[in-house]
Amino acid sequence: MASSSLRVSNLCKRYGDFVALAPTSLDVAKGEFLTLLGPSGSGKTTLLSLIAGLAHPDEGRILIDDADVTHSPAYARDIGVVFQNYALFPHMTVEENIAFPLKMRKMADAEARKLTAEALETVRLPHVARRYPRELSGGQQQRIALARCIVYRPAIILMDEPLGALDKKLRDQMQLEIKRIHRELRTTIVYVTHDQEEAMTMSDRICLMNAGAIEQLGTPEDLYFRPRSVFVADFLGESNLLSATVRDVDTEGLDIVLADHEAQLRAVGNGSAFTAGEPIKVMVRPQNLVVEDAAAGRGRLTGRLTDVMISGSLTRLYIAPEAAGMAPLVAAYPTRSSAAPYEIGQLVSLGWNAADAVAIRDAKGA
Repeated sequence: MASSSLRVSNLCKRYGDFVALAPTSLDVAKGEFLTLLGPSGSGKTTLLSLIAGLAHPDEGRILIDDADVTHSPAYARDIGVVFQNYALFPHMTVEENIAFPLKMRKMADAEARKLTAEALETVRLPHVARRYPRELSGGQQQRIALARCIVYRPAIILMDEPLGALDKKLRDQMQLEIKRIHRELRTTIVYVTHDQEEAMTMSDRICLMNAGAIEQLGTPEDLYFRPRSVFVADFLGESNLLSATVRDVDTEGLDIVLADHEAQLRAVGNGSAFTAGEPIKVMVRPQNLVVEDAAAGRGRLTGRLTDVMISGSLTRLYIAPEAAGMAPLVAAYPTRSSAAPYEIGQLVSLGWNAADAVAIRDAKGA
């Protein structure tokens, strides 16, 4: 399949006084899988609708392969769309549903049958061609909706929460299927979801949106390990956010003092972005928080264990720090039968490797 690049330049959408999308610029490379991630009301679906031609911007431009399509009708943009609700015709067979876009393009019957069969092979459902949508499972229906989208080989595919109606196990399976299809076809995909794990699993890059604007754009690793704001650190994955003050700055990181003004630790960050005495937040992911019995005496913090929770592959420890003013912390490690047992009320020692603690500017304190 052919793929196209996509450029959004200062795109803006308002509804009266409400700004659904602030002026936004974004480049999507040919063959890239970009996910628009964010909470409800963040602007991700508005941006997708503008790209698809289902809504019209108040300002800005949309370019596909450098051609301005801002005011082109949806059918003229060479874009395919996959919706959450499948949108299959119940009175048509699977084969007829997939062939429908080809019929609307007045393609010869023989070629349409050939492309329909290829699309069914791509989604691994050639045996359901004569069935009706009601005879298929939710996952199968979503794969048929995807086949109907790719059958006419659009240069860009837009997906709006396509797995939102599926249960977790089926959703996980469909994530793998969509990734496989993307690898095979190498078409450009823009995918909308509010599911953080889904975005991390599937994307080449993630565009995290908040309040109608882009909060951070980068690879899953960038957003997870190097968040640029408290919102990114808090939204993407589980995190411990500790209030701290910068004590000293050097080329390798920061010396920090936590809220109790006694525990002095290290964190990484762009040193030039911080100054001594500045209030910051320090993010430590639960799996990077080192927990030992307090008797070991190697940590710079101590706390009481308030709960232990096994959630399948991970065991989580919930800890109330003894230092005044510090929020509760969460530590996590792989669940295994040989792990040392922890007891509620146990005094534990806490710490981290400097490379696993990320300094973030505290917007409230700045």
